[in-house]
Formats: sequence, structure tokens, C-alpha cells
Amino acid sequence: MALAPSPVDGPLNGTLVVDLTRVLAGPYCTMVLADLGARVVKVEVPEYGDDARQIGPWLDGRSAYFMSLNRGKESIALDLKSPTDRDVFERLLAEADILIENYRPGTMDRLGYSWERLHGAYPRLIYAAVSGFGRTGPYASRPAYDMVVQGMGGIMSLTGHPGSPPTRAGTSVGDITAGLFAGIGICAALKEREHTGAGRMVDVGMLDCQVAILENAIARYMATGEVPGPLGARHPTITPFDSFATADGHVVIAAGNDGLFRRLCEAIDRPDLSEDGRFASNAERTERAVELKAELESTLRRRETGHWLAILEAAGVPCGPINDVADVVRDPHVLARNMIVEVEDANGFRVAGNPVKLSDTPDPRRRSPSPDLDSARKEILRELGLETRTPGGGW
Repeated sequence: MALAPSPVDGPLNGTLVVDLTRVLAGPYCTMVLADLGARVVKVEVPEYGDDARQIGPWLDGRSAYFMSLNRGKESIALDLKSPTDRDVFERLLAEADILIENYRPGTMDRLGYSWERLHGAYPRLIYAAVSGFGRTGPYASRPAYDMVVQGMGGIMSLTGHPGSPPTRAGTSVGDITAGLFAGIGICAALKEREHTGAGRMVDVGMLDCQVAILENAIARYMATGEVPGPLGARHPTITPFDSFATADGHVVIAAGNDGLFRRLCEAIDRPDLSEDGRFASNAERTERAVELKAELESTLRRRETGHWLAILEAAGVPCGPINDVADVVRDPHVLARNMIVEVEDANGFRVAGNPVKLSDTPDPRRRSPSPDLDSARKEILRELGLETRTPGGGW
């Protein structure tokens, strides 16, 4: 008996995801899949559920952290060591397109759900595993959190100002990039299955994802042999591409080529800088980035940020303010792009929206709520043709 499709319209409509993930990396991936139309059934530990349910801040006794990552999903609590609950789980897998988990490698094997066994039993099933270090290599068995892979992956060595202590990026890029890369791998496997009829194993390691986004840093090291370090807000090879002090704060300016540099200088009434031989090319500007910043700030400090933003925008120079989170969630462009959406049944609680805008696909301003633990049990069991069963004990 097939489960009903997701009520959300999108390109993944009709796709069923069985979601064994918890905390951030995996739930972020399945949230993206749900936003794109997949039906996501979140399988949780009985009584306790996803660890994120215990993480604040709190809103009416519920975790706002959990609510922000699990909207639009359904919850069923299953003990995967209980024969009765394993039967339910396997009936779900028989209907599913995707199984995703973010346990340490080996956990699913010990539960009897190795890739080899699952592929044999459910050949169309796509199995995605997100872990700290992937399923192979000398670190495969190690546990990891976002902070660990930010440190090991080089991101922390590039973040902050010269001479500052190691600094974590301000958002959980270790987890979030892993979730996004997992989503890409899943969508690729879905596309391939259209031709082959067979599912794939998608193996995503958080450390791998941190290495993948080092882009310019790895290129610079390989080309020069010099180890990159933190530069504050400045770009390592494009100048001026930095934040600059004004009379009342800072403005971000990204003059990415010679033409934009000339426009910048004219806009702030400093044509002398674009005519100065020291700053004639990007390479020379980058070599003298500290000198050029001092020259630009000597002018920019005379007026307020708003004044310079208006002038630079009129001149077509890429620029912007440095917003705090309160500024972001009320920014008119962010709101116009529907990037702050309301969660139903949550007393006006709002979260980030879906950045993937698709033609002829709704992008609702209100989203389905995150599920209470085990709240979809009765409906899911009914769809599977099973009698109502209570969840087993702990996993």
C-alpha cells in the first residue's frame, strides 16, 4: 500500500524520504528536500527523539532550533532493535525513494541495515550517509561536530584577523555544507535511477565538504607554496574588496576590476587614486592593500554609511552595509524574495525561507510546522496497512 505523496508542490513531489538524521547536517538536507516537494518521514528515537529537541532557545516549551530545521516533516518513533518496529521501518523502506542517516559509520551495519543488505532488498532505494569523515579513510570511525571539521578543514585558519586567536565561522558551515552536498548527491542519484532503475550509495563526509569549499586558499597554496592565513574582511587576491570604516560604521566595497576601481574613485571624489601608479592594476593594489585602504578610509570616514551607499549604488559600484541579524530579517529585498517565512501553529515564529526559486512552483509565505515526536504514527501505520502500534523502547 503506497504512502501518500507530499502535500508540498515542487519538483520532488512524489518522492518519499525516510529520515534517520538528527541535529543539523542531515536535518538541513532533508529540510531542503522537503522544501522542494519531497515527503519526509522523520524516524526518531522513542521518548527522546532528535537531540535537537533538547537544544534551545525555547518558544512555548518547544525548541526553536528544532523547529527551524524540521518544518514540513512528519515524525514516527521507532526502536530499530525491536522486531515490531523493525517491521514498520522495513515497510517504510519498501515504499521509500531515499534513506538518509548521519550516524557514525558502522552504526547502521550493526543494526542490520548495511548498504549491501538494503541494496539487495530494495534495489531502487538511494541510501545517503552523512558523517564527520565519510565511510572510508583512517578517520572514518571518529565522531565529529561542526567545530571539529571547521578546525581540521582549514576554515578556522582563514577566519578572523591577523594575529587573532582561532575563530569559528559565524554559522555552522561544517554541518550546512555537508547537508547541501548530500542534497546534490541525492538529486544526482535520483536522476541516474531514471535511466538505470537502481539506487546508489551517497557517502558525504563533513571534512571533505570543508576541503571542497577552500577554493581560493588551496589554489594560492598550490601556486605559491605560501600558507594562507586570516585577513579579516579583505579578499586575498582582489583589491579593494573589503569593509571600510565610515563616520558611523562600515561599508562593504567590492571593486572587482580596474573599471570598477575607477568608478569607485570618481564616486567618492578621489580620482587621484585611480591615476596613482601604485594602484594602477589589481596586482599592484593587492600588494599595497593596506596603503590603499588607508587612503580610501581617509575619505570614507568623513560621511555616514548611508551617504556612501547611495553614491556608490548610483555609480554601479558593488557595495552594501554590514547588517546584523535583526537588519537581515527586515531587509526589504530579503522580504520581497520570501526569505523569511512563518511557521504554522507556532505563534508567529519565523524562519529562513527556501532560496531555490522555481518557475511555476509555489513559494508559500507560511510553512507546515515541525512535528511533535511520533505525531504521524497513526496516519503512517494506517497508510502502511498496519494496526496502531506503540513504539518500542530506546534504540
